[in-house]
Amino acid sequence: MSSSVPAIEVDRLTKVYAAKGRTTCAVDGISFALEAGTVTGLLGGNGAGKTTTIAMILGLVEPSSGQARVMGARMPRERYRVLHRMNFESPYVDMPNRLTVRQNLTVFGRLYAVENLRDRIDTIARDLELSDLLDRPTGKLSAGQKTRVALAKALINQPDVLLLDEPTASLDPDTADWVRGHLERYRKERNATMLLASHNMAEVERLCERVIIMKRGKIEDDAPPAVLLARYGRDNLEDVFLDVARGRGEAAREAAQ
Repeated sequence: MSSSVPAIEVDRLTKVYAAKGRTTCAVDGISFALEAGTVTGLLGGNGAGKTTTIAMILGLVEPSSGQARVMGARMPRERYRVLHRMNFESPYVDMPNRLTVRQNLTVFGRLYAVENLRDRIDTIARDLELSDLLDRPTGKLSAGQKTRVALAKALINQPDVLLLDEPTASLDPDTADWVRGHLERYRKERNATMLLASHNMAEVERLCERVIIMKRGKIEDDAPPAVLLARYGRDNLEDVFLDVARGRGEAAREAAQ
């Protein structure tokens, strides 16, 4: 991939759902580009359009209009070109509970055509402290253990582009910190591009060098965390998020000037 080609690019991306004679615009003409090796936070309340945006970038949902490109490939039409170089992690997507951790990782490794899969599973199990859990049924694991398995699945193919949907939701502080640390190391080692949807503002401030805030399917703001804090006159991203979510964004910006 040429360095001039964004890792992720969306151009006037729109998704409209129709049901029972009514239409709902989940994503309304958004545009942004993410350069390789960057970590970007995607913020917004429930129903803001974050998950739909991620689904269109993954090629799982067909846009109503506009385009989503990953490493230059148009999604979903050309997803076969890049699927082996990207992955997704969310604690809300369960893996088959009856399969062991090793069996689940084997299935996903084969889907991504991972070479030397047995060795790769052993390596990632050591990295994520899963070696003792490989032959245990996935459904018998704790929430924190399942999260580490989900992360192993997401990294099994050593992706260049990683999309994360609330990766530390419901985790205790220690496990959540461990997951964030591993993501930071992976990004530095692989120069990976990450798009992180999260409601944890401290997590976003720690991991992300850029934040995109969505509301009702549109982008309300897009800037580095420090710029957002200064723009809204706030000390933390949670207060910025609340300003936007509660319709106080313009007033807060004016007061900060």
